[in-house]
Amino acid sequence: MEIPGPLVRGTFLSRPNRFLGIVRVRGEEAGCYVPNSGRLGELLCPGAAVWLRKNESGGRRTRWDLALARYGNILVSVDTRVVNRILPEAIQSGFIPSLAGLWLVRAEYPFLDSRLDFLAQDGEGPVLMEAKSCTLVEAGVARFPDAPTARGRRHLGTLAEGVRRGMKAMVIFVIQREDGETFIPNATLDPEFCRAFREALSAGVQACAFTCRVGMNEITPYQEVPVAFP
Repeated sequence: MEIPGPLVRGTFLSRPNRFLGIVRVRGEEAGCYVPNSGRLGELLCPGAAVWLRKNESGGRRTRWDLALARYGNILVSVDTRVVNRILPEAIQSGFIPSLAGLWLVRAEYPFLDSRLDFLAQDGEGPVLMEAKSCTLVEAGVARFPDAPTARGRRHLGTLAEGVRRGMKAMVIFVIQREDGETFIPNATLDPEFCRAFREALSAGVQACAFTCRVGMNEITPYQEVPVAFP
């Protein structure tokens, strides 16, 4: 997936609220939109190198959108909105074994009390799909969520109900960095999500996680990683 640009390097200063960041860019302090409701504490610390995209649309107080952050020697995509563009590429690329044989039918699929990311199809029938953006990696372990998510729990319940009604369902964790080696639900931060995740898998929902290589110009699906439990 090509990253819309051009991107401008800046320095992260503070985060007054979850969608507003303060950065130093082009020699001045400015506000930026943070397109991620997660805490991002290990990424958005004061002094962190970040890359921003200028907001040309108008009608908003912030002139910049936050796109990337540097963590050690890698880049991390912090924009949750790109996940629904990466997942189709992952399906088409054939790099992710758990997604082989699928094709997408519809985005933003309404089902029961949710609007799921995709309705897909395999050789046997329809597949409900929900994609989650994961940016937290600790010592090679990717974890989701990094902030409590009632919406995420609801989506898992919807997928489980779909299975009970005779459909297939998948939750896919798109790790927007390349250093994840395994995926584990974040039971410490959101034990209710972990419980809902176990219940969904027990009901027959499939889980898949894959990493991405992030560069200045593009994000590409990299490799599938095992899904485990804490």
